[in-house]
Amino acid sequence: MSQIHAYAATNAKGTLEPYSYDPGDLGPEEVEIQVSHCGICHSDLSMLDNDWGMTGYPFVPGHEVTGTVVALGEQAKGLKIGQRVGVGWSAYSCLSCPQCISGHHNLCATSQGTIVGRHGGFADRVRVQWLWARPLPEALSFEKTGPLLCGGVTVFTPLLAYGVSPTSRVGVIGIGGLGHMALQFANKWGCEVHAFTTSDSKEAEAKQMGAHFVHNTKKPDALKKLAGSLDLIISTINVPQDIPGLLNTLAPLGRLHVVGAVLEPMQVPALGLIFGQKSITGSPTGSPSALDYMLDFSARHGVAPVTELFPMSKVNDALEHLRSGKARYRIVLENDLAA
Repeated sequence: MSQIHAYAATNAKGTLEPYSYDPGDLGPEEVEIQVSHCGICHSDLSMLDNDWGMTGYPFVPGHEVTGTVVALGEQAKGLKIGQRVGVGWSAYSCLSCPQCISGHHNLCATSQGTIVGRHGGFADRVRVQWLWARPLPEALSFEKTGPLLCGGVTVFTPLLAYGVSPTSRVGVIGIGGLGHMALQFANKWGCEVHAFTTSDSKEAEAKQMGAHFVHNTKKPDALKKLAGSLDLIISTINVPQDIPGLLNTLAPLGRLHVVGAVLEPMQVPALGLIFGQKSITGSPTGSPSALDYMLDFSARHGVAPVTELFPMSKVNDALEHLRSGKARYRIVLENDLAA
């Protein structure tokens, strides 16, 4: 098998440089994918910087891959050469543990991330276990689909997992890379959608993306006006929040669901949970079946991230654009590596 050409960093916070490696023989359960496009996620930056203490170098980022199957291991199932597929955060699960056999493959204790101990999709080709290469509906383009495979399924999963109905009132905290997709999903799900932001400048965009109401949480009493009204709040931000105030906005049996990685401990009042029987939950990306539901839903309802396109050869410019907070709302790399 020929070498894979990629972009890799050799140290934390390092510049990505051209890097080639021999992937070895294709594993029996592996699929090799010719990369067309690859989104850039904040998790790529966290791994590049070794913020989570689990990065191996040289490090090839990229876990929002779209492309075409070019090789199949002898035990790979359900795919064919030339098929359009997408890959998100996960690249492997054991298929035999209680989590896997109950359909929660993303919670497998021995799962592997696409960029954790593996080389990712900032490359001309990438390999993953067949289960995690999900077929793409024809209505979805390579260019737009990458961010759906990580950020998209992350905010779609709570709608799928918790029995959210079309009559539910759903709040979304943070109108950024995750939040702008959550607004679209909740709106197309049929919900009354409330966007929470700290910037009045995002109101028009939030409404265009599906919010029926926009609340600036910097304004006094913004949360108090919503007391007892919301069935689900999806928090996509990674900064501390007014947890007592948010719990107060929930209706009885309401849920605050966290997908933004806040590193500081939450201050949760017990009575805020007990009265009204409310919950605080969290989740990582999503299972293979959740990815399929999300992709089909996106194709049917026209859900797509707002993206900016960079050639893969300008990957360092793209990463700096993300670091500087200028991305609106997701960055996607187009493969221009020579085969």
